[in-house]
Amino acid sequence: MAGSEAWEGVTLSRAEAAAPAKDDAADASSGGRLGLPQATALVVGNIVGTGIFLLPASLAEIGTISFAVMGATAVGAIALALVFGRLGARVPASGGPYAYARDAFGEFAGFLTAWSFWLTAWGGNAGIAVAWVGYVNYFLHWDSVPGKIAIGLAGLWLPALINLSGVRNIGVFQLVTTVLKFVPLIFVGIVGLFFLKAGNFGPFNASGGSLWHAGWLAAGLILFIYSGMESVTIVAERIKDPARNVGRASILGVLACTALYLLATLAVFGTVPHARLTGSDAPFADAVNNMFGGGGWGAAMAACAIVSGIGALNGWMLLVAEMPMAAARDGMFPAAFGRTTRRGAPVVGIIAGAVLSSLMLLSSYASENAFNTILLFASFTTAIPYFFSAAAQLFWLVTGGRKVSRGRLLRDMAMAVVALLFSFAIVYGSGDQAVMLGVLVLLVGVPVYIWTKAGRGEYGPRETGRAGNPSARNH
Repeated sequence: MAGSEAWEGVTLSRAEAAAPAKDDAADASSGGRLGLPQATALVVGNIVGTGIFLLPASLAEIGTISFAVMGATAVGAIALALVFGRLGARVPASGGPYAYARDAFGEFAGFLTAWSFWLTAWGGNAGIAVAWVGYVNYFLHWDSVPGKIAIGLAGLWLPALINLSGVRNIGVFQLVTTVLKFVPLIFVGIVGLFFLKAGNFGPFNASGGSLWHAGWLAAGLILFIYSGMESVTIVAERIKDPARNVGRASILGVLACTALYLLATLAVFGTVPHARLTGSDAPFADAVNNMFGGGGWGAAMAACAIVSGIGALNGWMLLVAEMPMAAARDGMFPAAFGRTTRRGAPVVGIIAGAVLSSLMLLSSYASENAFNTILLFASFTTAIPYFFSAAAQLFWLVTGGRKVSRGRLLRDMAMAVVALLFSFAIVYGSGDQAVMLGVLVLLVGVPVYIWTKAGRGEYGPRETGRAGNPSARNH
């Protein structure tokens, strides 16, 4: 239908579909909304954490095949960002992948998506915090386990306090930290191009295995570092003009991160000899030292990593509370997760996420293998919301739930299929152990779903006339 969006028997004008859920007065009372710069900063800040500062050294052990894998991964990430843009325009409600899955496939698919993302958010926060500790210790040297735990807990609870203070403070903090970490990294990426030496790059396949094996080793690392591209979709109701800015921020954020990853990795590969790079704990510091000389660059890059990590933790702490809040409003999570302070902060979700991340942090220091398990596990659980989002877009295109021109239909379907393949690749690259653990934890969510439904006296599906505004139907 021209000039409208239609789904589940309800037709809305585009103006109505794009309308924010709250008026300006409500915005003011809830701490304001995020504009396009802050929304894009949220995407970039959540994608670019501490991992980029070690990524070149990890990829050097695999070989320059990593650049081909990075290019292919970028195509999948951009396709998924375009899918988020299309879905965000049609369903401009907080919850992102949860809202899209529930709108297309019903409440149980929505619950599994929300549950999976929630696991990703607080589990991934623990992983970021553990990596962040290493850079803080460049200056503090608290090398005992209690010292590392104290630093990690500070890294988790400082962002929690910022999130409790309201969305306006979150946006300002995220924008500042994103600029502070993005500028030095892109500086290394651009300036390093003038210092490249062909002899530094090393072999195409340095893994010692087949090309197939090397490619998937690289993919397992690269796919995970794009986690967070969905950030802005989950807080759509906190974005100014979400029907437009959710998609724009997603695409701009992914494009910016793709350029950063490619340029920075290329610069480090070409300025640090391969044999030295594979054993480096600070590849960016080594690269800058080789370009300009001097010993103070390690401290500068460690400071960048600290800023990068705390910015990522701040953004992910927002998401760890927003997803269950959106689900709680629809009766899919316990009602306490849906309550907010006068500043609009979902206090239960923030505190619960910080506590669970803290417990995961403690477990990572209790077991040598727990940290790697956390990262691979988070990679798998990330793929579930991506898969359902791409599938939701494909569903509406194939069934005619969304009316578009033939040319746009073919283009959107191609993007949805690429995004689906991208999701499958993340699952495959996570490895057998992570997939098994992830499936088990997903199944744990089913009793939670039953308990929540029973507590509300609901014994069947709930009718939804419009995403985010369900009407209960008891049987």
